[in-house]
Amino acid sequence: MPPSSASHPNGSADVAEVVIVESADAAGELAADAIEHLVRTRPDAVLGLATGSTPLTTWRALAGRGLDLSRVRGFALDEYVGLPAGHPESYRSVITREVVEPLGLTPELVRVPGDDGPIETAGERYERAIDDAGGVDLQVLGIGRTGHIGFNEPGSSFASLTRVKTLTQQTRIDNARFFDSVEDVPMHCITQGLGTILRARHLVLLAFGEAKAAAVAGAVEGAVTSSLPGSAIQLHRQVTVIVDEAAASGLAHADYYRYAWANRLEWERL
Repeated sequence: MPPSSASHPNGSADVAEVVIVESADAAGELAADAIEHLVRTRPDAVLGLATGSTPLTTWRALAGRGLDLSRVRGFALDEYVGLPAGHPESYRSVITREVVEPLGLTPELVRVPGDDGPIETAGERYERAIDDAGGVDLQVLGIGRTGHIGFNEPGSSFASLTRVKTLTQQTRIDNARFFDSVEDVPMHCITQGLGTILRARHLVLLAFGEAKAAAVAGAVEGAVTSSLPGSAIQLHRQVTVIVDEAAASGLAHADYYRYAWANRLEWERL
């Protein structure tokens, strides 16, 4: 069965808004297609890098493309606050292990918030670094069960910039699988804000599994509200949401997304 999506004109190339695929692997291939097209056009492109299990299929697919990514610049979405340097679950360690090394990125060109000085002013420095790089060309995103993107928990301002936040208990429980216990999951983080994320030129959000269905439906089809931070993507002019059938199970217009993808124009790309 082919993937399915909805698309609309946005002033440049049309962009699939919702793409429904059979598996996380298929989603990773599509996301990798978008990144490959970008990098072949602009070898020093700026990528926004998400961590966690969701983007792993994207990184694996991209690693198999044989691309020279040594000039690509990267900015991580977020980082825990309080983990010792070199902790295996710090996002600096995770990105090095799962993204930088497999893809052949240049480590010095990949930034993680809070890795260059006092945490109190880390947000301001990170915003400057993104601006100095010319902004993020393509931001990879996941979405949490609370509807968070990055570590922007419910109640986050749509204008927020990179800052320190307190994680919800649900997020800590969800991330406990990477630690010995939920008590070991840090309570604080530093994250790009929703305003920071919305400045990226292209957002690619991936979600898999029935546990994400409610968050996906709310983000794509629900009200735009700070109670569900993922709904901020509705304000962006170029966003692609790639989900498997389980994560799409709460979408009221799933049949239309399938129909639109099957009848897309030749020049439409993710």
